[in-house]
Parts: sequence; C-alpha cells; structure tokens
Amino acid sequence: MQANREFRPRMETRIHGLRTLAPLCYRRFGGAIADVWSVRGDEGGGGFYIAPDPRIVILLGKQPPPVMMRIGGDLAEYRGIQAFYMPPGMPLWSRIEADHEKSHLDFHMESSALHQRLAAADVRADLTRPRLLGPSDKLADLGRLASDEVRKPSRGDMLIDALLSATLAEIFATQACAENDGPCTASGGLSARRFAAVERHLHENLSRHVPLAEMARAAGLSESRFSHCFKQSQNETPQRWQSRVRLKAAQDMMRDPARSLADIAYATGFADQAHLSRVFRAANGMPPSVWRRSNFQES
Repeated sequence: MQANREFRPRMETRIHGLRTLAPLCYRRFGGAIADVWSVRGDEGGGGFYIAPDPRIVILLGKQPPPVMMRIGGDLAEYRGIQAFYMPPGMPLWSRIEADHEKSHLDFHMESSALHQRLAAADVRADLTRPRLLGPSDKLADLGRLASDEVRKPSRGDMLIDALLSATLAEIFATQACAENDGPCTASGGLSARRFAAVERHLHENLSRHVPLAEMARAAGLSESRFSHCFKQSQNETPQRWQSRVRLKAAQDMMRDPARSLADIAYATGFADQAHLSRVFRAANGMPPSVWRRSNFQES
C-alpha cells in the first residue's frame, strides 16, 4: 500500500490526572501512524478525545485497566475495554476509577487507506459505528508485537503493516457476536452495551442479591447464553463479579464515618454486619473496623 508521508494524526484532547512515564514513540507507514504511550492515571482523572481520522487503540496488558468510557451521545458507561475502533469525528470520554499505570498502542489511519485495506481483504464493515472489545488474548498479543516494533524497529515496514492488517481482521472480520445492537466483543463475549445494562441494574438494586436470571434479563439474553458470554469477556462468573461489586460499594461507603457497618451491610445486600465483616476480611486480610481506623484516622 502506498504511504502518504504527509499524513499526521489530528487529535483534540482535554485530559487531567494523567502523567506520561516515557517519551512518545511513533512509526509512520502505509497511510497510518502507530504510536505507543505509557502513562500513569490517577483515580478521578480522565479525558475527552475526538479526531477527524479513524483510529484503533489497544490497551496493553493481560487485563483491561480500571477505566470507564462513554462514546458520542450514548449515556451508557462501558468498562472492561481492552481495545476499540473509533470512527472519524466520534467523541470519547474516559474516567479513571483507580490509580494505575498503563501503556497503549494507537493506530491512526487515513480513511481512504482504511477502506483500501478492508476492501483488499474483502471485508465489509460499517466504519461509522464504534467497536468496543473486552479482554482478548489475540489483540493483546498483536498490540504487544506492534508496540515492540514501534519502539525498536527491526523488520522495515513489512511487519508493522502486517500487524495492523491482523488487528483489523481481528476487529472487523471476526464472525462476531450475537450482539448486533451495540459494540461487539471478540470471540463471542458480552458486548459492552449489555454489560453496562447489567452493571446499571445491579447498582440500582444494590441492597439485595440479584439472581442470575434477572441479570440475564437485564442483558437481554437467555440465562445460559448470558453466563457463557459474561465469563468469556470478564474472566469470572456473574455471581463472583456481583460479590466484588457489592464489596467495593461497601468499602466506598466506609469512607463516611457517620455510616455504621450494619447500615452499610444492609445498603449493599449483605445479610448482616457479621456477613459483611467475614467477606471483607477474606478479601482484605483485616476486618472492616480495623481497615477503617487505619485508613481514616482523625487528625
């Protein structure tokens, strides 16, 4: 594919709570630019991003970072995202939900070059629709190989070009998921839209245990299909995930010294204070009363 040496990504960004850990590395080739960022994100930070060119982002690492994303005019909040395709002119907002360090690989492409690549592979895709993908070993491996080649070029343009083509195939040519009403996942996992619906339903019913069948209805899937898709994209069962969400909500409430542990247990669906204490101690190695004193001592 003929390279346009003048192509430069044109990204508008507004960020806070993010600090770069290493200089930006980038590579220009075949109507595209690949760049690698390494950053530290502080809880509560985030950003706004919009670009006139299509782009693909792969968040490097085995697990997605603790980041919430919102796209366009959609008010749904997406979590557990490891890679995504963003169409030209589509705004993206992010919010960091826990301190962490991360690296990500970005492919910025000329629209014409992207169309040519997909046409050459006989792939027909709706490039006006964003695609959000959950945990994917294939995309993580492709991202790692491509980022290594950006940082330390070793094979000319042939390897990085092939890695972009393989990434496009994984995102657009995978005979995908049964979820055709929203962004898809690789390998038939739960779509980010369906996951957001389940997460919203759980938070709206935090004071009681939500049965598996009810979570499946919130996702719009059968119980067996929901269990399979959820485990595929989140690497844990829906029940274990629900327990983690409730425990995290309880821990957040403990920051308020006016709230009793009994009240917090009731508000987050635990049977009683003793039940909350047992689960909290198993997860954190100390009872909640001790954790509270050690983290929020009065000055």
